[in-house]
Amino acid sequence: MSTRSRQRGGGGFVGAIKADVQRLHGAWMELVFPRQRGRGHSVMGKWKPETLPQKIGYNGWSILGLFGLLLLYPLTVIGLATRYYAAKLDSTRTRLGIVGVTGVALLGWGLLTVAWGAMSYMEQVDIPMNSVLAVAAASAVATVSTALAAACTKAGGRAVTVIFAYPFAMTALFLPPVVAALVTPSLHPYILDPSYEFAAWALDNVLAVGGVNEYLRSNYQLEGAAYAAMWLGISIPLGWFLGVVVALANLVRPSQ
Repeated sequence: MSTRSRQRGGGGFVGAIKADVQRLHGAWMELVFPRQRGRGHSVMGKWKPETLPQKIGYNGWSILGLFGLLLLYPLTVIGLATRYYAAKLDSTRTRLGIVGVTGVALLGWGLLTVAWGAMSYMEQVDIPMNSVLAVAAASAVATVSTALAAACTKAGGRAVTVIFAYPFAMTALFLPPVVAALVTPSLHPYILDPSYEFAAWALDNVLAVGGVNEYLRSNYQLEGAAYAAMWLGISIPLGWFLGVVVALANLVRPSQ
């Protein structure tokens, strides 16, 4: 194995994991203690505790960080995978520009809307006009969300990307199929029925804390536009989650 390969891979898969864990643990330790990550401290060296109270605090903080890594490292892996695919999309956005990306989304969804509308006029296919309008509405949602995600990504800055770009991207992914399915009965078994099952599972498990599930069941019915509201409510925090884990991956592995 070449020197460059050893530097990049750290001795293979196990070495890469070890290097990632060391960076995460070093970043955790540097929250309280100076010069722990070993980068930029080649002259002064890594700080080490000297007194007994320092050693107790240092070792206690270190052990606490090791427990945190049990949660953080799987999130880092998710962030690395998300960053990889986001980089592919961002490369396309860079080549095409915001107008180009918006045009591609508009063309793709526009062609689907036109095809759906043409089928509604065929005698062999019985597609009501409200279904065509639903696909058109889904197309508008996808196009606008795609444009906003591209614009926020181009604006730059980690905060803008995490707070706005990722949620808009998730909205472009989740909301259009739901909008189309709301007035297209043939799509219910594939989109709305699984959405209902997912909502029931979330109410019985994730939202069971503090009686949130009982409040939602008593005050809201999952029907009609509530499906779109549900997936919009999912896409925003999911976008934030993916943005945060990508930021975590950038901390562990700054370079692509």
